[in-house]
Order: sequence, then structure tokens, then C-alpha cells
Amino acid sequence: MNRMQALSVADLDLGSPDGPVLSFRPAPGGPPAVAGDVYALVRLRGRPAATVLGHVPEGADAAEVLAALARPRLARHEDEPREPEAPGAVPPRTTVVVATRERADRLARALDSLLDQDHPDHELLVVDNAPTTRETEELVTRKYADRVRYVREDTPGLAVAHNTGLAHARGEIVAFTDDDVVADPHWLTALTAPFAADPRLGCVTGLILPARLRTPAQILLESHGGFAKGFAPRLYDPLRPPADEPLFPFTAGSFGSGANMAFRARALEAVGGFDPATGTGTAARGGDDLYAFVAVLAAGFRLRYTAEALVWHHHRETWQDLRNQAYGYGAGLTAYLTATLVRRPSLLPALLARLPRGLVYAKNMTAHREVADAHAVPGEHGVPGEHAVPGEHGVPTHPWPRSLSRLERRGMIYGPIGYAKARLRMRGAR
Repeated sequence: MNRMQALSVADLDLGSPDGPVLSFRPAPGGPPAVAGDVYALVRLRGRPAATVLGHVPEGADAAEVLAALARPRLARHEDEPREPEAPGAVPPRTTVVVATRERADRLARALDSLLDQDHPDHELLVVDNAPTTRETEELVTRKYADRVRYVREDTPGLAVAHNTGLAHARGEIVAFTDDDVVADPHWLTALTAPFAADPRLGCVTGLILPARLRTPAQILLESHGGFAKGFAPRLYDPLRPPADEPLFPFTAGSFGSGANMAFRARALEAVGGFDPATGTGTAARGGDDLYAFVAVLAAGFRLRYTAEALVWHHHRETWQDLRNQAYGYGAGLTAYLTATLVRRPSLLPALLARLPRGLVYAKNMTAHREVADAHAVPGEHGVPGEHAVPGEHGVPTHPWPRSLSRLERRGMIYGPIGYAKARLRMRGAR
């Protein structure tokens, strides 16, 4: 099975780990998974539970082939912790913020899914960041009039746009997602219901899966870790640091990603919002979500991850896109750490105490990983092992080409410089 060939992406729902197939369909907007290599989300009665990767022979029942692969995996994890049921919990009033820039076609797809949520009390807010045309404004005010609010923010930068969304939000909870996702209909309810049961909860993050795996770049990105954080629920409490994460809270990438996160508005406001010198659109290249996660934890709030809150993400498709992302991930990591120390110097002793382990962790996460097939991408290496599932959380055995490893590490060296440049530009703009 050559994993660098296009993979179909499917959504499989089972009645129980050894039960019948309840439904089988392609990922939102995708083609049917009939034959060939298929990557599938496996649900148990609608709840995301695992991912599998399998080859469906011509003429075979794709649902049954994938279900057979899924059942042993589900049985192995049957005793793992599951999201606690909260019957009768009413999700708080929520504002969903989508920051965008000149991608009206993708934005429309995202908004359609956000308007189809089962959350009982929410509003949608689009922040048009440093637009050069009126396409986004016209889309929102004409196609989605009276259903989506439009706000223009002329200062470029994702963190700035998110702060603008926070300032205009009317909800007790503010959820953030991107213009290149399709949200599961239960996404917003699952993401925000935990706030109703836990007054110390400051942030909730959710599951992000690939909507398409058509190109080598998309498969490599997902294989390197993608955005998925697994299927087991996690609660991060600064009063009870997790024993299995000695770098807590500085491994913020394990908490979630900016395409699927929600904050209690007063918690985010209490820490000053996002650092405007971080994020896509600034010289820092990223790190805005990571900074916010650590800031909220440092302020004493708790953070929860739940796989119940699912969005499907459209990864960038080209090799150059992947190169840019690799460099941006590295830069964003060290930019967010720099921002944290600049704005919260009291955390310096804790960071210095974790620095030796942190350097080893960063080296391992960005390491070049060889694989058997060197012909998947011209001039590059990258085919996962026979049973590898792209994006499987906590499995650092997937391929990562040497050129991307170098770019990611160069980005890490650049991050503090990029953050300093972004801060200077923000001061100049003011």
C-alpha cells in the first residue's frame, strides 16, 4: 500500500466495537470511497472513536473492510477514559469567530456548516482581515445577511483578527475556527457544553481531521501529526499538572489547535486576549493559539480536550505549501515561547527548569525520519509503514523528509526574531 498515492477519506459509524455498520459516507463534500486506499474516521454511535487506514479491493464492501480493521483497534481501547455524559447540560450562549482573508469560496463552505449546528444559542461573526477586495464583505452581507455578522479589521494578523472578534462577541463563550474547515453538526455543542459544568474551565479544544488526502503534501502533513490530538479526553489543570507531561504547560501543541478552540470570554479577556505580535499574517508566522492556551492555564483556568467536537480541515495541497507550513510551525513554536516570557516573565524559572528536556523534545519532534520507499515525492522521502495511520496521535514513526526537518528547525531559530519584528511593527502601526 503506497501511502503517497491519493487516499479516499471516509466516515464510518458502528453500533458498538463488534456491532453492525450504522452508516458509511465520504468526508464532507468528498467522493465516495469505493476501492483503493481509504483513511476513515470510525465512530461509535456517532461519537468519534478512532481512525483506520486500509486497502479496499475492487468489488469489496468498503464499509465492512474498514469495520474489520477498526474492531480490533476499538477493542484495545475499550477501557480508555471516555468523555463523561452530561445529560441536560445546556451549552452557554456562544459567538463563533471566523477570521478570513480573501478566500470567499472556502469561507462559504465553512459558514454553511456552521449554520447547520445543533447548538441552541449561537451567533456567527466573520472578521475580514486586511482585505484587498470586497469579495468577503459581499459574500457575507448578501448571501448570509441577517445570519452572519461582518466586521472588518485592517491590521493584518490572525491574533489581531481574533482579538477583534472577541471584542465584538456577544456570547459568554467565544469559539474560533478557520475558513478552511467543515464543522460536524454537533461540533459547537460538544465544544461548549463542558463550560456549563465547570466554572474553572477557561478553554476547550477539539478534534481536527483531514477532509482530503489527495496529494503527497497533504499526506505528509497529516503523517507528521496533522492537527489531531487523539480520541481520549484530557483535562489540564494547573493545580494538578499531568504526570505524563513533564514539560507542562509549555508543550502547548498537545492541547489543541486554533482551528478548533473555544474560550470563556472573561478568561480570555483576563489574560489580555491573543498576543497581536503572533499568528499567521505577522513576522512571527504563528503561535497565537499556543500563547493563548498557556496564558489561560497560567492564569489558573483549566483546559479540556474533547474528540466529540470535530471539524474536518482542508490541508494545503502543494509541496511549497508544506514547506511554508513546516517553517511556520517551527517559527510559531519559539515565537509563542518568546511572547510568553515577554508578557509573563514570572514563568521564566519554570521554563528554564524544563529547558533541557524541552530541547530534546523539540529535536525528536522535528527529526528527519527515513522510510523504505524513497520515490513517493521526487527528491524526497515519505511513505508511512505498512500499518501506519496518518496523524495518529503520539506515534512519532511517520516519515518526515530531511528538507522539511531543516526548515522546521530554521523556523525555530527565527521565531524569536520574527516575534521581535512583529512587536516593532505593531508599535509603529500604533
